[in-house]
Amino acid sequence: MSASSPEASSSSVELPILNANDLRADASPPTIALVGNPNAGKTTLFNRLTGLRAQTANFPGTTVECRTGRLNLDGQIAKLIDLPGLYSLEPATPDERVACEALRGVVAGSRLPDVVLLVLDATNLERNLFLASQALELGLPVVAALSMVDLAEKHQIEIDASALSEELGCPVIATAARSGRGVAELTSALVDATRRRASPRPGEMLEACAGCTGCQYAARYDWAERVGAAAVRGTGEAHGQLTEKLDRWLTHRIGGLVSFASVMLLTFTLIFWVAQYPMEWIDLLFGAASSTVSGWLPAGDLRSLITDGLVGGVGGMLVFLPQICLLFFTLALLEDSGYLARAAFVMDRLMHRVGLPGKAFVPLLSAHACAIPAVMATRVIDDRRDRLATIFVIPLMTCSARIPVYAMVMALMFPHEPLTAALVFTSAYVLGIVAALGTAWLCKRTFLPGSTKPLVIELPHYRRPSLRNALLLTWDRATVFIKSAGTTILVISLAMWALATYPKTDRTEMPGEIQEQLTALEAAGDDAGAEVLEARVQLERSLIGRLGRGIEPIFQPLGFDWKMSVGVLSSFAAREVIVSTLAVLYGVGEDEASEQESLTERLRAARRGDGSPVFAAATCLSLLVFYTLAMQCLPTQAVVRRETGSWRMPIAQLVYMSLLAYVAALVVYQTASLVA
Repeated sequence: MSASSPEASSSSVELPILNANDLRADASPPTIALVGNPNAGKTTLFNRLTGLRAQTANFPGTTVECRTGRLNLDGQIAKLIDLPGLYSLEPATPDERVACEALRGVVAGSRLPDVVLLVLDATNLERNLFLASQALELGLPVVAALSMVDLAEKHQIEIDASALSEELGCPVIATAARSGRGVAELTSALVDATRRRASPRPGEMLEACAGCTGCQYAARYDWAERVGAAAVRGTGEAHGQLTEKLDRWLTHRIGGLVSFASVMLLTFTLIFWVAQYPMEWIDLLFGAASSTVSGWLPAGDLRSLITDGLVGGVGGMLVFLPQICLLFFTLALLEDSGYLARAAFVMDRLMHRVGLPGKAFVPLLSAHACAIPAVMATRVIDDRRDRLATIFVIPLMTCSARIPVYAMVMALMFPHEPLTAALVFTSAYVLGIVAALGTAWLCKRTFLPGSTKPLVIELPHYRRPSLRNALLLTWDRATVFIKSAGTTILVISLAMWALATYPKTDRTEMPGEIQEQLTALEAAGDDAGAEVLEARVQLERSLIGRLGRGIEPIFQPLGFDWKMSVGVLSSFAAREVIVSTLAVLYGVGEDEASEQESLTERLRAARRGDGSPVFAAATCLSLLVFYTLAMQCLPTQAVVRRETGSWRMPIAQLVYMSLLAYVAALVVYQTASLVA
C-alpha cells in the first residue's frame, strides 16, 4: 500500500456539494479537523500524532467533549482537533451536530478548519466511504489516512492506495498508528495540504437527483460500492473465521456473562495487587513531607495548616491515585481490544428486561469513569423516556470518584489480602449495577413507562491492545481527574482545617474535669499526653466539632462517629472529599509522631469513648454501602439539570439516592453488628 496524491480523475462520478462557506482564516496556527466513523482508529492516530501534547475540553458553548493537540508540521505548529465520531454529515445526535458545525466553522469561538484529516478504516472501507463522499464536498483540503492497514493485511484484505487516491481526488496515506507506519508520510501530506486550497467538487449528481427522495443516499452508496470495488482486494475470510470463533463464546447467552464477570474480577484483583506498591511509596512521600515541614517550622497554626490541611488533605486523596490510573488503563486496554462492545451486546439482554434500551449500555459503562460525560452520552438514545430513565440511574454506577473511598475501606479491612479486597471491591461495583438496574425497572413501570428499542451496535475487530495508546489515555484522564478533583479537595481541606482549628479555646474555659486531667499529666511529666488531650478538646469545641456533634445522632445508627458525619456532609459536593476530610480531622490534634503516620494507620488506631475501634468491620461495610449508593456529586446534578432542562430530575435523584443509601447502610451496619 503506497501513498499517492493525484488530481481528481475526470472519469470519477461527481458527488453533491454540501455548500460549506469558505470561512478559513490565514492566521497561524493552521487547524486540522480529524474526522472519521466510530471505531475507525481515529483516537489511536490522534495519540500517535500529538503524543502528550493533548488537552481535553468542551467545544465553546456546548457540553460536547473534544480533544485538541499540537502537531509539528515542518517547523510550524498546527492545531489538531479530534471531532466526535460520526457516520454522516447529516447529524442524528447532538455530538454529531456539533462535529458537523465544527467542520463548517459555525461553532462559537472557532473557525473553519484549514484541512480535514479523514480517517478510513482499511478493514471496512466501503462503509467509511459514505462519510468520505460528504467530506470531499466541503471545499476544504482533504487528506485521507487509511487506518489499520496492518490489521487489514492480517485479515487478507489488500487496498490499492493509489487507486483509492484516484477515485477520491485527494492524497491517501496507508497508516498503522500503533507502530507508526505511514505517520511520516501523513505528516508530509498535511504540510502540503495546509499550503493549498481546494475547490468544491461540481454537483451534477445533485442536480440529477433533484426532486427524487432518497436518490442522493442511493447515489452515495452506489459510489462507495464502486470505489470500494476498485480499491479493495481480498475477502477477509481469515478475519471472519477468527471473529466467529471468539464471538461464539464471548457473546454466548451464558458464557458471555461468565466471561464478563471473570474479566471484571481479574481486573480489580490486578488493580489491588499492583497498586499497593505505588500507594505505599506515595504514603511514604507525604509522610516525609509532613516530617520535613514539622522539622522546619515551630509548633503552631502555620505548621498545622501545612501538615494537616495541605499535606494531609491532598495527600490523603492522592495516595489512591494509582488505583484510579490502573482502572483507566485496564478499561482502555479492554476497549482497544474490541471486548467492551461484546460486553455491551451480552448485557443488552439483561437491560431489556429492566426496560432500558441497548444504547443505554455505553453511557452506563462510561459512568464507571465519570458520571458527567456518561449523562451527556445519553444523547445517543432516541426515546426521551428511555433517556430520562438512563440519566436517573447513571449516578448509581461506581465512578472514579468513589474509588478513593472504596480503596480506603479496603485498606482498613484487608491490608494484606488483595484477593479478598478485590472480591469486596467487585461486590461494591455489582451493588451499584444492581441498584441502577432495579431503579430503572421501577422507573419504567411507574413514571417513565414505554417500550424499549432493540440494540444496534457495531462490533469492532479483535486486535492486540496498544500499550502506548492506553498509557496516553490514562495520562489524559488522570490529569483531568487531578485538576478537577484536586482543586475542590484543596479548597475543602483548607476549609475543614480552619473550621477544626477555630475558635481557640483557652484552658480556663475547658471543663473542670479536663483541667484536672491536664494538671495531673503535667505533674507526671507527660507533657506530650497533656498536649494531645488539650488539642482533642480544642477540636471537639471548634466549629466543625460542634457541627459534627449536632448531626452525629442522624448518622449514629449507621455506625458513624461525629468526624465521619462531618466527612459525609463535606463530601456532598464531591464524594471523594471524605478521604481528605478524615485525613484532616484525624490529623488535627494528634502528636507529631501520629501526624507522620499514613491515613489508614491513623484511622485503624482511632478509638471510641469505650475503647472500641471507630472503623470496625461493621462500620467499614456501612460506609462502603453508603458511598456506593449516595448521590454526593454536585457537578453531576448540575449537568443533569442542564441536560433535562429542569431541577426536578436532580432533586429527585438526590432525595431517592440519599434515602436508599441511608436505609441500605443502616441494614448492613445493624446486621453486621448483630453477627459480630
